[in-house]
Amino acid sequence: MNSAFKDVPPTILADLLGRAQVMDIGIRPLWDSPRVAGPAYTVRCEPGDNLMLHAAIYRAEPGSVVVVESGDVDHALAGGNVCAVAQRRGIAAFVVDGVIRDLGEVREAGFPVFSRGVIPIPGTKERIGSLGDPVRVGGVTVHPGDIVVADEEGIVVTPAARQEEILLTAQAKLAKEAGESLDDWEEQHRSRIEKALSDLGFTG
Repeated sequence: MNSAFKDVPPTILADLLGRAQVMDIGIRPLWDSPRVAGPAYTVRCEPGDNLMLHAAIYRAEPGSVVVVESGDVDHALAGGNVCAVAQRRGIAAFVVDGVIRDLGEVREAGFPVFSRGVIPIPGTKERIGSLGDPVRVGGVTVHPGDIVVADEEGIVVTPAARQEEILLTAQAKLAKEAGESLDDWEEQHRSRIEKALSDLGFTG
């Protein structure tokens, strides 16, 4: 089921799940990576420290999206080697509420990273945070196993308990859209817009 989410754009999921499940615009792809989808492996790092993310790359299952709460944009959570090891171990991507470094290496390796940016100074490895607990990332509460879908359009989190329902609804919506011509869409859209204007008393 997780792999099927890779065929669902974040725009469709956002329509179904609403604003509360969409991360804020500050967390963006750091290079033109393909869409990623997978279950969240959740990490909380203490501000200025990256120990728990570095521990997570040896614990997350292949296919996982490692989702990190840090509350810090002054110290890098990871660099080129950490991303390379994560990639080699089958981790699908990092989604971090923080920053990384060595972007050139990460981009060259083709490892998807979604974050708030880049800074060259690393964090320390001195403080215990948590692994496998709910985290708050990009304004969204993410639980372990929630399905994270991320691409250039944004990052949407589907609660694990709703994944089957949301996937089936999304697939039906995609199928409907695929069978609809632009002429059909325009006709329905114009009718809806004109009705909304009329209902609001607009006569122009």
